[in-house]
Amino acid sequence: MARGQHGSQHAQDRTDRIDRTDQVDRPSRRRVLELCAVSLAVGASGTGCSLLSTSPQGKKRDAGKTAQAKGAEAPMLARQVEAGKLPPVRRRLPKKPLVVKPAERIGRYGGTWHAAMLGADTAWLDRTIGYDPLLRWRPGARTFDREQVVPGVAESFEVNADASEYTFRLREGMRWSDGEPFTADDIVFAYEDVLLNKKISPVLAAAYLAGGRPARISRTDTYGFKVTFDEPNALFAQRMATKAYGLDLVKHPRHYLSKFHEKYSEDADRLARKGKFTDWVALFGAKRDRWANPELPTLDAWVITNAVGTGDRVVATRNPYYWKVDPDGSQLPYLDEFVNSVVSDPEVMLLKATNGEFDFQERTITSLRNKPVLARSRDKGHYRFLDMVNANMNTAIISLNLCHKDPVKREIFRNRDFRVGLSHAINRREIIVAAYQRQGTPAQPAPRPESAFYDRQLATQYTEYDVGLANQHLDRAGYRERDRSGVRLGPDGSPIRFVVEIASQDYGFGWANVMDLVRGYWRAVGVDMSVHAEDGSLFYERKDANTFDAVVWQGDVGGMDPRLEPRYYMPYRDESNFALPWAEWYQTRGAGGEEPPEAVRRQMSLYDQMTATADADEQNRLLHEVVAMAREQFYAIGICLPPKGYSIVRNDFHNVPTMMIESDYPEPGPTNPEQYFTTRQ
Repeated sequence: MARGQHGSQHAQDRTDRIDRTDQVDRPSRRRVLELCAVSLAVGASGTGCSLLSTSPQGKKRDAGKTAQAKGAEAPMLARQVEAGKLPPVRRRLPKKPLVVKPAERIGRYGGTWHAAMLGADTAWLDRTIGYDPLLRWRPGARTFDREQVVPGVAESFEVNADASEYTFRLREGMRWSDGEPFTADDIVFAYEDVLLNKKISPVLAAAYLAGGRPARISRTDTYGFKVTFDEPNALFAQRMATKAYGLDLVKHPRHYLSKFHEKYSEDADRLARKGKFTDWVALFGAKRDRWANPELPTLDAWVITNAVGTGDRVVATRNPYYWKVDPDGSQLPYLDEFVNSVVSDPEVMLLKATNGEFDFQERTITSLRNKPVLARSRDKGHYRFLDMVNANMNTAIISLNLCHKDPVKREIFRNRDFRVGLSHAINRREIIVAAYQRQGTPAQPAPRPESAFYDRQLATQYTEYDVGLANQHLDRAGYRERDRSGVRLGPDGSPIRFVVEIASQDYGFGWANVMDLVRGYWRAVGVDMSVHAEDGSLFYERKDANTFDAVVWQGDVGGMDPRLEPRYYMPYRDESNFALPWAEWYQTRGAGGEEPPEAVRRQMSLYDQMTATADADEQNRLLHEVVAMAREQFYAIGICLPPKGYSIVRNDFHNVPTMMIESDYPEPGPTNPEQYFTTRQ
């Protein structure tokens, strides 16, 4: 099977056929049927014979180090088959299921994955039980080139020479979690009736655009479809592996959602009124929200049984129609349930962790500040640390609102000398000692030193702590005059005062402590800043409405390979917090937002050129230029490069890789959580 090629090889008159995966050879249909028969005989007893041994050539393994013998499906599902509530597993699996190679060894069925999230942190669910996109990242990938993309929901895909046409093959016989067939009709529905419907999706995501024009998606047969662009879209395959775009086409079951769509149902508005929604669009939005609607059929390994926000935990149980198997041909997932506690206090989550209540936990509590506490309780809690390769590039990025609605603040924030002066006023080394356990390096938002796109000047400029130099830049900005309290006066003669907003869920980055120190540094050079912490939902509400002075967020993308997410190097999308209206202008091709200055438009043009070429060398050259232009723009102010991260894994929780990428990758999704298993008694 041919891999996607780069460079001059793209000029060859051929297409790249990609049905490779880091999984193993698929089991034969006969092998699956054999296992099905044995499964029915074994039932729920948990016993078996050499045919079902997890050891090579049927050799015995140490009982404490291997899984028990198993059939083709979980005992809880075998019982439902026996009771006539489910069809046999051979009818629930696709003709060619995706075969997942275990990280350590073949697992065993049963048990629960215990974890937790802070409030309605559905991003944690996206990463743990919600990453089954059209295509997926190869486990352990550190770059975002096409070679790191492998099949996911799609069985295979082909790309033509100039990357203007993508042909996908779905898995024959694949089904939604309710047993209904998953076909190309679902793909076409998702695109034409959801993504292209302006009532539901006012703006089409850039992933589906080339040259400002939308893609065309056509059904080729029951299990095939084609995506065609008027111009090359060289990053489309990679985008179909991300959590941001990769689920768009595979999370809208036509047979279910069409009942609430005006195009297919005359009752849509009546159902909306009955459900106390304003119209069918609001009803449709609620019905397609996968973490708020347990009735929504899914392709995920586990299906939620209750909506987020309806209790103190979220429970998901195994999908009987899941489309992956292990090398033995046994249907995945191994684990019966995912039980996620919902807590409002990080300290409660930390206590649960030290008590050994979590099987795998990576979010919220795994901070440098908490590491000594967690380390002391490893024996008591029966867990270990898992190293995370940090692909994030900054602990705290301060974004002044360059498109502020207040013209005075807009003028101040757009003054480059003002931003440079504020940057020199920050004592980053003191912050690293006080907030990050002496771990970290002063840095601006920039690709990491390990990245092929590392730009030393961008990463280090204006990070020197120098109060004299800070004052020089602030004076040069035109704000030399001060009031009686020493606060500099802005262009309107008023003291320069503004608020920096932070999310109270700081994901272990200690933003409140960091910004309290920054407040003092800036006050010392005549700038009056205050800090306001708020719930994440309010934070995003105000940010999205562009009603803020400045915000702080982590540099969670663009650290290793910024080609898919250059949000901190140019106004790219709705997370480019320093200039959201400019980003909207870019995403909508001028239909919305605010037109940016010429230099910024030039940067956007270079990025567009990069996405339009299938030549890898040319892509890299253009992306280097985009990153280099970020030096002069100096959009946002960073604090430091994050140190190596970690997560906690119970000693009896298995098949979690010994190393994991920590970023918007999104870990742990690409490591195939469906092959995790437990030996907890």
